[in-house]
Amino acid sequence: MCSHQPPCPTAASSDHHAAVIVAAHPEQGWNLLCNGTIVFDDTGEVLPDGRAVAPHRVADRLAVAV
Repeated sequence: MCSHQPPCPTAASSDHHAAVIVAAHPEQGWNLLCNGTIVFDDTGEVLPDGRAVAPHRVADRLAVAV
């Protein structure tokens, strides 16, 4: 359980990314959040129940010269 005040949002909350990072591994490209979610640099996730969430990056927009 989260011991932070105010408590971190649960993994089921829509704002679950606002949870505190409890283990950072930038050399491996992932962080463990207080709510048990593993967040990857490519925006993919593994939820505490084992479900995987595909990366949800916004597509880069290309500028077209006129």
